[in-house]
Amino acid sequence: MIGRIFTVGGFTLLSRITGFARDIMLAAILGAGPVADAFFVALRLPNHFRAIFAEGAFNTAFVPAYSRIRTQGGPDPAKLFADRVFTMMVAVQLVLLAVALLFTPGVIELLAPGFTGDPQRFALATELTRITFPYLLLVSLVTLYGGILNSIHRFATPAAAPILLNLSMMATLSLAVFFPTAGHAAAWGVFIAGILELLLVMGDAGRAQVLASFRWPKLDQDVRKFFRALGPATVGSAGVQLAMFADTIIASFLAAGAISALYYADRINQLPIGVIGIAVGTVLLPEMSRRIAAGDEAGARHAQNRAIELTLLLTIPCLVAFLLIPDLIMRALFMRGKFTDDDALAAGATLAAYAIGLIPYVLIRAMTAPFFARGDTLTPVKASLIAVAVNILLKIVLMGPLAQVGLAIATAIGAWVNLGLVAWFAMRAKLAGTDARLRRSMVLLAASGCVLGLVLVLSMRPVAALYRDLPVFRDEATLATLALIGALVYGLLILLLLGRNWFSGFRGERKLPAITNEPD
Repeated sequence: MIGRIFTVGGFTLLSRITGFARDIMLAAILGAGPVADAFFVALRLPNHFRAIFAEGAFNTAFVPAYSRIRTQGGPDPAKLFADRVFTMMVAVQLVLLAVALLFTPGVIELLAPGFTGDPQRFALATELTRITFPYLLLVSLVTLYGGILNSIHRFATPAAAPILLNLSMMATLSLAVFFPTAGHAAAWGVFIAGILELLLVMGDAGRAQVLASFRWPKLDQDVRKFFRALGPATVGSAGVQLAMFADTIIASFLAAGAISALYYADRINQLPIGVIGIAVGTVLLPEMSRRIAAGDEAGARHAQNRAIELTLLLTIPCLVAFLLIPDLIMRALFMRGKFTDDDALAAGATLAAYAIGLIPYVLIRAMTAPFFARGDTLTPVKASLIAVAVNILLKIVLMGPLAQVGLAIATAIGAWVNLGLVAWFAMRAKLAGTDARLRRSMVLLAASGCVLGLVLVLSMRPVAALYRDLPVFRDEATLATLALIGALVYGLLILLLLGRNWFSGFRGERKLPAITNEPD
């Protein structure tokens, strides 16, 4: 399981690196002005629906169902189930696409009402959304194939697919002079990326002989059970996205650049969430589903505890950096072209606010896995909706005094509420529990993070002074040096406090019979 997590995490890291290159181009070409705001609204709309109907709700319902059917019945019943779900998904997405394209101006009024007072931004956002929205249909099918491939332990291709989005956008941005605006170039890059991603995962599914095909939909027992799980999962995903909609709606009333500051800060915050949290959740869910289907409850719980340990080990250095040097991170990564020092300060403050909730962001997938693996999508939804209510209420309270930073703080507090409730529900139902090793590791990892933070604080001034006279790349050199110091110190602390033998604990209770198809 740990090896698969590093497979997913490695490709996700490559995706984030290319994503940073893409965002550097976006910052230099679009900056943080009206065109950038219009594009980010156009990008958020299909992404919100994708998170609700595709990656969010769909994966939590489909992966456990497909894994259970394949483990207990074999490949043929699993393919029949996948074919029927595939047919229904295409039909629903085509209807949604038609509605969205017909009523795009109304959707923009709902999503970014602050744009109605700026006809130029409103018209541009409407036009760009009509280009980007078909991406939802394409990426929904990518998600379906990704769930199938993950269930048979082929993780690399679904994890690598998002890299194509970054490369496609970079290619079109480099040709921005041939488009009406740079926003148009970026929007067409999104659409092209959807086609490339779908071709990639379909090719891998074809090689694994799990390519879905159209089949007359029938609500048999497996499909009905899938929809019973999908309903609550959709409500939960919609609740999370409602909070993100609130970010966009409220930020549209703030000064120009607020939406862009939220975007750039969220991009950095998403690095550990994607590389660590989502990678762990992607591998842990089918792992626990298979073990629970085979009756190996002890192995499932052991896998969850080790996944939490690994998540904390890799996340704590990111948390320390985001809290202590957010401005430096923003300047080093994005301050060039139209992205100014003031933009970096605004995005840095927003990043520090997001970082308050980094631990629950990365742990939530590992904590909800015991419920989803058993087909229980309702219980996590209860926690999610309560957290969303707290989140939105705090956004309204904090937007006035703190602008977009208040929105990020509200998001972080909501994440802690969500994690706390999910953990409480799991403990009460006896679906999860921390073993002695995990409890000890949590204390020692927290201590390591505190020491790392102290070293970083003491190093900042001397390292900055070391590069003060550089004509260029001062911030980049300072950040790289601090990262190197932090990595050495943190690695040494882990070896001293936890010991080399600690890593030998990442072993399963026992192996299950191998499934067909070679894993990545």
